[in-house]
Amino acid sequence: MSARWLAALASTALAATAAAQRDAGRAYEGFTTVQALQIVDCLLPGQVRVVGGRTYLTPRRPTRMTAGDCEARGGEYLAYDRADYRAALAVWLPAAQQGDAEAQTIVGEIYERGLGAEPDYAAAAEWYRRAAEQGYSRAQFDLGALYEQGLGVPQDRLAALNWYRLAWGLPEDSVIYRSAAAAEQDALRAELEQRIEALERQVEALERQIRSLEGELRAREDVAAEIESLRMLLARLEAERQAERERLAALAAPAPAARPDATAFAGAAREVRYRRRSFGRYYALIIGVQHYERLDSLASPANDASRVARLLEERYGFDVQVLVDPDQVTVMRAVNQLNETLTAEDNLLIYFAGHGNRLPSGQREIGYWLPTNAEPPPDDTFWVPNEFVSRHLGRLQAKRVLVVSDSCYLGLLGDDPGFVMVGNGRYTDEYIEFKLPKRSRLVLASGTDQPVLDGEAAMHSVFARALLEELERNDRVLTAPELFLRVLDRVRRSAPGASGVQEPRLKVIKDAGHEVGDFFFVPS
Repeated sequence: MSARWLAALASTALAATAAAQRDAGRAYEGFTTVQALQIVDCLLPGQVRVVGGRTYLTPRRPTRMTAGDCEARGGEYLAYDRADYRAALAVWLPAAQQGDAEAQTIVGEIYERGLGAEPDYAAAAEWYRRAAEQGYSRAQFDLGALYEQGLGVPQDRLAALNWYRLAWGLPEDSVIYRSAAAAEQDALRAELEQRIEALERQVEALERQIRSLEGELRAREDVAAEIESLRMLLARLEAERQAERERLAALAAPAPAARPDATAFAGAAREVRYRRRSFGRYYALIIGVQHYERLDSLASPANDASRVARLLEERYGFDVQVLVDPDQVTVMRAVNQLNETLTAEDNLLIYFAGHGNRLPSGQREIGYWLPTNAEPPPDDTFWVPNEFVSRHLGRLQAKRVLVVSDSCYLGLLGDDPGFVMVGNGRYTDEYIEFKLPKRSRLVLASGTDQPVLDGEAAMHSVFARALLEELERNDRVLTAPELFLRVLDRVRRSAPGASGVQEPRLKVIKDAGHEVGDFFFVPS
């Protein structure tokens, strides 16, 4: 073996070792970057204060911020197993017990999500109620959602509507509230009348059976016990019928429930005004992932993202940033940097087109965005979880946020909204007057929590084409619920054979701070 050959071999081995070390270094750098961008429940150190010459230390303060910011400010957070809600509860519970409305709401959301097991809706409702009775609109909305679904409290859609009204800031004599309440009462009245009619038929049938059996009593002594049993059943049905009649009578004069005591944008955002009313500035983060390193590539996301960005910029005055085929860290950094750009009166639209997926986590499932470097399931190392997005949206100052997701399973990003959302979604001056001051965190998903259809002959997905056409033809202030209804109709007509697969949804990103607000598209 020659000395030259040995030298060459040694040189090759050293080069391979150096390359491996560089790869390992990049992987570690990516891991630490992702960890620093995560939103955590942080306990900041107490403040040293001086009052009357006496120095004291205030209690530690709970807040939500990135892990990097928490470290920089000397805070404490759980470094591992951030899905452990018990750790989050330990951070927020002391402040909640002292009466802090925001902390009480977050504790309620923790219980609603579940402490690593089944959700405790009754506990969630109790904490929401404590904050709601202090006038905290986010808790009022959350409590209304529980009443609407009958989770932890008796199902009562009128009570739900009243809590939504309080969160919205509507007075009891508002036309919007009164019309919605009247519609709900009409539906409840019709339901109660049907149930009463059914009970009356059962009562009549039982009375006939009792009379028949009483006629046979002389011949059959053994029917006495059966008659007694039927009489007891009759008494119970009559009591139930009377209760339903009383509920129906109460609807005749309804009384509402008593009110309880930067990312790299171009810098082109402008204030949007309509009829002397300011809607704030508009920003859009557009993400299109078409080509994948380890997954099947898609046909239309790049084209969809490009056209959506151009339309929002030229017709609606958005300041737009576009990410085409970004990796995980690029997506997470862009979402994180939004906090540096947006102010309290701004609007944000995030559009994502690409692969999505879901994985079980305890008793529930978590949805994910899949960036260009995503690996096949179940390896989620380079996936972007919905929870990362929703936690960042929760800390943004922006007044209104709409996430538009053209991807599989992105409906998992949100919870089903209150029924009042879509029913009163059309534009009126009164609607805008009450919706505009409220925070909104909404997601318009291209399908249910299932796979959705990719591009077609027009080089746009079914959902993207419907969305683009509706935004292009619109010539007035357009609300998110009305846009949803228009897109839903177009998708159903464009993909009639895809029922149950291609079914757009409008949901609330509830744990991101939604307050019954809306999102408005104002064409120039």
